[in-house]
Amino acid sequence: MNAQTELSAILGPAGPLELAIDRPAVPRPDGGVAVIAHPHPLFGGTLHNKVVQTLARAFVQQGWVAVRFHFRGVGGSAGVHDHGVGEVDDLLAVVGACAGDQAPLALAGFSFGGYVAAAAAARLWTQRPAQALVLVAPAASRYTLPALEAELHARTLVIHGEVDDTVPLAAVLDWARPQGLPITVMPGGEHFFHGRLPLLKSLVVRHLRAL
Repeated sequence: MNAQTELSAILGPAGPLELAIDRPAVPRPDGGVAVIAHPHPLFGGTLHNKVVQTLARAFVQQGWVAVRFHFRGVGGSAGVHDHGVGEVDDLLAVVGACAGDQAPLALAGFSFGGYVAAAAAARLWTQRPAQALVLVAPAASRYTLPALEAELHARTLVIHGEVDDTVPLAAVLDWARPQGLPITVMPGGEHFFHGRLPLLKSLVVRHLRAL
């Protein structure tokens, strides 16, 4: 976490949700906000996760306000783990509280958080389409990821490690194949992208620049 990170809280569906907000030195003129979801709470996932922080840095570098948050039952957030159901509601509550109606919205997540971000993007599609969606090692082997709208594909970046033994690459390909959705595979990368976080960040930055 940066020294400039703002700690805050909002009222979520199960009580207060703890937030960490990073603001760019030079914000986007349109005030874009990226909401970033962390990995599985029951396996140590928090908003301090290194992949989640790397995603936040990438968005901030490109002028987005990056909002990380703790799912219900984690850190200072009230409630108990809800197996991915209530967690989607948590993310939507953060969007509603932190991203003004007119601001471009980006959603991102790692592992379990990738599933939650994808599910939230699907829920929001008809009322507030995401301008960017970044899914890192989404938990396709453990949860049923929704199919993404075809119009969202060009704005979506999915990154997966070749040798991920937590979420096998084959499971993500099985989800992406029927949609014709490209996957960026990091050769030799495992689930937590040890030693490859700078490359992960550069891939996200390049995607955001191309939007």
